[in-house]
Amino acid sequence: MTHDPQKIRNIAIIAHIDHGKTTLLDGLLKQSHIFRDHQVVPERVMDSYDQERERGITIFSKHSSIRFGDYKINIIDTPGHADFSGEVERVLDMVNSVLLLVDAREGPMPQTRYVLSQALKRGYRPVVIINKIDRPYVDSDRVLSETFDLFVELGANDDQLNFPYIFASGLNGYACKDINDPHKDMAPLLQMIVDEVHAPEGSLDKPFLMQVATAPYDDYLQRGACGRILNGSVQKGAMVTHVNAQGEEHTFRITRIRGYHGIQQVDLDEAAVGDIVNIYGMPEVLIGDTLCDPKHVVQLPALRVEEPTISINFMVNSGPFVGRDGKHVTMNKIKERLLREKRANITLRIEEIPGVLDAMRVSGRGELHLAVLIEAMRRESYEFCISKPKVITKEIDGVINESLERVYLEVPEEFSGSVIETLSRRKGEMQSFDTNEHAITRMEFLIPTRGIMGFRHDFLTMTRGEGIMTSIFEAFVPWKGDIEGRKNGVLLSAHQGRVTPYASFALQERGILFVSPNEDTYEGMIVGEHNRENDLIINITREKALTNMRAAGKDENIILTPARKMTLEQAIDYIEDDELVEVTPALFRLRKIFLKENDRKRAQK
Repeated sequence: MTHDPQKIRNIAIIAHIDHGKTTLLDGLLKQSHIFRDHQVVPERVMDSYDQERERGITIFSKHSSIRFGDYKINIIDTPGHADFSGEVERVLDMVNSVLLLVDAREGPMPQTRYVLSQALKRGYRPVVIINKIDRPYVDSDRVLSETFDLFVELGANDDQLNFPYIFASGLNGYACKDINDPHKDMAPLLQMIVDEVHAPEGSLDKPFLMQVATAPYDDYLQRGACGRILNGSVQKGAMVTHVNAQGEEHTFRITRIRGYHGIQQVDLDEAAVGDIVNIYGMPEVLIGDTLCDPKHVVQLPALRVEEPTISINFMVNSGPFVGRDGKHVTMNKIKERLLREKRANITLRIEEIPGVLDAMRVSGRGELHLAVLIEAMRRESYEFCISKPKVITKEIDGVINESLERVYLEVPEEFSGSVIETLSRRKGEMQSFDTNEHAITRMEFLIPTRGIMGFRHDFLTMTRGEGIMTSIFEAFVPWKGDIEGRKNGVLLSAHQGRVTPYASFALQERGILFVSPNEDTYEGMIVGEHNRENDLIINITREKALTNMRAAGKDENIILTPARKMTLEQAIDYIEDDELVEVTPALFRLRKIFLKENDRKRAQK
């Protein structure tokens, strides 16, 4: 069934992380009656990827479609974390406006600034939703005023400054134009979308034209092309020309067209201008390619995505425990998997390293962005090593430039001094400082990306876990000079074997251990953090010597401090240039790279 383009509304939901985008969409889907009466619907139904449910964040953009009267509303749920900004940038070109969610208590947050700036650049007039008004201590008037100030700060025009707004509770499933109106359902929000969002541009009379925004993969149908139809219409079985980034043309027959009903894909015989659909039949399609009528071949400009800021190397695991957990351990398998990712994900830059056969370089927008790929490969039984992230530099007018981040911090007032001192040593420049009546200090810094790499662990320690830190890419600036790295050295295992309680008890005063008793270790493996600046080689597998006079049962009780277990992102953040993270399906280890015998002796000293 082809819809009248004037009865279609295409929007994306954007917000700071954890401000309720996915929960609000849950309410819209449930009230649109797309689920069966007794169907069990999980919370955050759009977060279908396992890592999204575990981390509590949206990683990939998701499509859905609901009905409101005669109107079809296509809604795209987008990530809120700046590391996944490429997902946001791609889908914003498919819609005609955005829903900007703002927490009714917290107000606009750092990621709100980023995603809103992207929408304003495209000329969209956002619909602002003051969400979570059911929570205690909300201040919707202040939040609305702060949102307006943010629009002004980001250079919004007069039409954008006159944005429509509404109050809502995604959790309880209601929206209202005035906060004192009856709390019934989401109908006021849907009506505002119909009234305030423009219908898609384009003409049914023009030849078919579409740009690929995402490339979904189906085990049966193979690779597909997802995007909004810009002009004309297309039918199942029709011949369409595919134009890739190099301008090469290939004509193919469409085998399947799929649209959306709720969160489910449904087969369509025909789709027309304004529809967001998946088209199958061309196995070599990539994001940014153009699909058009064979008689009217056109190549659209490539999709613009912000450049990556950091890179890591994926290498073969050369440790003594290689192959214990993973099935795919050779470079050929790792390379094949990374190249498959490259075809479907333009936000990551994946490339071979000239002259290096056992490593590949992957570049992204941040540690979390890269960690999602690493975690996905780990769960697919891949085993490999990764290097310390390196900042990507580029030469501008003969000057080496590096990426600069805008960092927002919230800390208890008593810890603000140590945070300021540390960031200043890391080339940070304070932009704002404010302490509220609750003794919470908010700070804003401009700091090179190198300056915040490895800082998050120290930040949590110095604020006793009470600090909040977020950062977004600002610009490329001239190189800021040397920045201090990790202060403490590491504890290195001298032997291969199992960790013993006896050795751990004797060594825990030397630093913080990363391993627990009975875990396997090998020579050169990092088993802890030293209290001092130098590295220290230790024997953590040592057993207590037993004699006829001292039997095993005579030992006193041993009390061990629990080992520090890092997350994958923390491990990536922690290592230095001469260290690696060894990733396996079961666990990950840190290890030192000994390039020369002199390095081993220097560490031992």
